[in-house]
Amino acid sequence: MRVSVDFCSLVPLSTMSSLTLPYAPHYVAAPPTKEILEYADLAIIDISKAATEEGRAALAIELREALLNHGFFCVVNHGYSQAQTARMLDIADMPFSTVHDDEKQIYMSTRKESVHGYTLLPYTDVDGRVRDQLQQYSTNCDVTERGHPEALRPLLPEIQEFSKHNHFNVLHPILRLIARCLELPEDTLVNNHDYDAVGETAVTFLKYHPRTEEEETETKNVWLKGHTDLGSITILWSQPVAALQIQTREGEWRWIRHLENALVVNAGDAMDFLSGGYYKGTIHRVVQPPVDQRNYTRLGLIYFSMPNDNIKLVPMVESPVLKRVGIQRRCDDSEAPTMEQWRKARSAVEEEIINGVVVKHYN
Repeated sequence: MRVSVDFCSLVPLSTMSSLTLPYAPHYVAAPPTKEILEYADLAIIDISKAATEEGRAALAIELREALLNHGFFCVVNHGYSQAQTARMLDIADMPFSTVHDDEKQIYMSTRKESVHGYTLLPYTDVDGRVRDQLQQYSTNCDVTERGHPEALRPLLPEIQEFSKHNHFNVLHPILRLIARCLELPEDTLVNNHDYDAVGETAVTFLKYHPRTEEEETETKNVWLKGHTDLGSITILWSQPVAALQIQTREGEWRWIRHLENALVVNAGDAMDFLSGGYYKGTIHRVVQPPVDQRNYTRLGLIYFSMPNDNIKLVPMVESPVLKRVGIQRRCDDSEAPTMEQWRKARSAVEEEIINGVVVKHYN
């Protein structure tokens, strides 16, 4: 049975026989790299401890230090078995490996209005010369909100359950810990992240494809430019291809180590706004993998969470912690965007000033 640290009422699909689940081709992931890399020393948070008051008190201290030091941390004991995670990776590959290009065109993302649907290989240039080698398929946390390719339709109950698990059993405990760190009522941030609210919180499948040597030279081996995420909390299910790097507070790039069946979690722009700059979004990027992994595709499974669309991104000035340390506003409160305004503007620009806030990417 799964550990539900948020005491939500989910019906885990693990109680069903595997013979009753729809077929999904098995995705064979790359073996972990054997190269010696300079890894970031990320905290490992055992989220199952959030089930008790004593555990939450200890985790809040660990989480605060992790967010202040790196803005990234790992989560273990999140309630999914290795087999369940592998099943979700099989499902994550299907939008790319089992759907014909003609059908993909039907479900293309509008991008500026919504990221849900497909963003395909030729969508954007990375450096004005080389086409992006990233494929993306996103769905709203409510999978019934939009249509899906035929191959995915039998799998929607599993995707929906995975979405709920991320939201209630991972995101909500983290948000409660962050509120506790700021000496606020534990549900302060949870109340801004309703599962069924209007917004763009999404389950996202990503697939990177290897490049030619000429393309790597043109892009200086950068697959996705340095950036901060636009939402509050991003939950990345760890996968073995080493490519994700974070920029340290000292400006150095460090690799993220793969931990089997762990999550890599980070704060984004919305959390920066809401915490008055106390918890800043960390710049991160994706680069060419090490030599022993360069012939493999890289499959990502991500839950991008955002506050409700109508939430105005102003600092939580009632926090005793923020009153003590001081608030670093990114813009005047009267000009602060709502979550909807911020996500739409950020999705449409490479570098621009949005309500007085500079948004840019970092090579």
